[in-house]
Amino acid sequence: MSAPRPKADRVDVVVIGGGAAGLFTAFTAGRRGRRVRVIEHANRCGKKILMSGGGRCNFTNTGTTPANFLSANPHFCKSALARYTPAHFIAMVERHGIAYHEKELGQLFCDDSSKQIVAMLLAECAAAGVDVRTSCSVEAVEGLDAASDGAPRFRITTAQGAVEAESLVVATGGLSIPSMGATGFGYALAQQFGHAVLPTRAGLVPLTQSGKPAEQMAELAGVALPVTATAGRTSFSNAMLITHRGLSGPAILQISNYWQPGDALTLDLLPGQDALGTLTALRAARPDAQLRTVLGELLPKRFAERLCETVFESRPMKQLDPKPLQRIADTLARFPLVCSGTEGYRTAEVTLGGVDTKDVSSSTMESRRVPGLYFVGEVLDVTGWLGGYNFQWAWASGHAAGQNA
Repeated sequence: MSAPRPKADRVDVVVIGGGAAGLFTAFTAGRRGRRVRVIEHANRCGKKILMSGGGRCNFTNTGTTPANFLSANPHFCKSALARYTPAHFIAMVERHGIAYHEKELGQLFCDDSSKQIVAMLLAECAAAGVDVRTSCSVEAVEGLDAASDGAPRFRITTAQGAVEAESLVVATGGLSIPSMGATGFGYALAQQFGHAVLPTRAGLVPLTQSGKPAEQMAELAGVALPVTATAGRTSFSNAMLITHRGLSGPAILQISNYWQPGDALTLDLLPGQDALGTLTALRAARPDAQLRTVLGELLPKRFAERLCETVFESRPMKQLDPKPLQRIADTLARFPLVCSGTEGYRTAEVTLGGVDTKDVSSSTMESRRVPGLYFVGEVLDVTGWLGGYNFQWAWASGHAAGQNA
């Protein structure tokens, strides 16, 4: 005879993961009178919130639209985003007296610290009666045969004992930044219950270079310049930063979501300018000036000098006939960037891919396969641009699930 199973605690909702989406789901369900327990394997909740935005948390973007997200089903995010908007989250931030500012492009940051966002979410959980358990790893999850409405459908065995619940919310995030405790647990759990997981890869991540391209950029680490980065039909205009390993900065992080090794990637090094018109005017105004000198006034000097050593030959402007000038202008406007890969999950801000949304309700985040099972946040195949969009997805998907779990 097998030994009787240890007695389990009984709650209405278990949320696995005490990050942005998990905490938001928890207090939203708790406000409805649901008994909610959050299970977080780390020693504190919201670790990725704490490190985000350089410690100031870019908690939303006022310009959020479904077009700012990548997914195999681009329509999936529409319902949740429409029902919980940046304005809703801003109202909560203001209610908690958190001062904030817009940095650029609709990106909102705390004036003081990202700790305030975590404290706000935990205060909302406390007010809603949510039981938050940290340093609590999950050992097993099993589905139960619920005989009646309200009966437990799931049994979760943890380092702090077993708990049974009617609803189970998977808010485990993606694979990004394993040093913060990120694992593929949520994907394995989804597969355990019959859900497909689409291939994952690092997103919003610096790009790496090797061989000759890396040699060309060597010694330029720390140089930053405005660019328009283009991969396929997608372009982003923002700053690029040259690093010891390759390239970073907002323009590169953004385009990394749309680029894979082997794809063409180009930079407009004079964004918003007519390269040929600019060079032609400078040749007329300063015929004796060296190309190196002229480019050094349009671009960071060290970068311009390296271009003239490796790509262009520096000579007096008056010696540049229309054809060579056109070639230089074309190269500046569509500079081919050769990258070998990305820095991977170690430094990636998000994970592309994840739980396939085709078997998840876009209005409630509930599984279409298993009643009472929900997926929220980054574990799903929904990935936002850089700039507060992924937090807004965490709040919106958490709100949708919390209203129903």
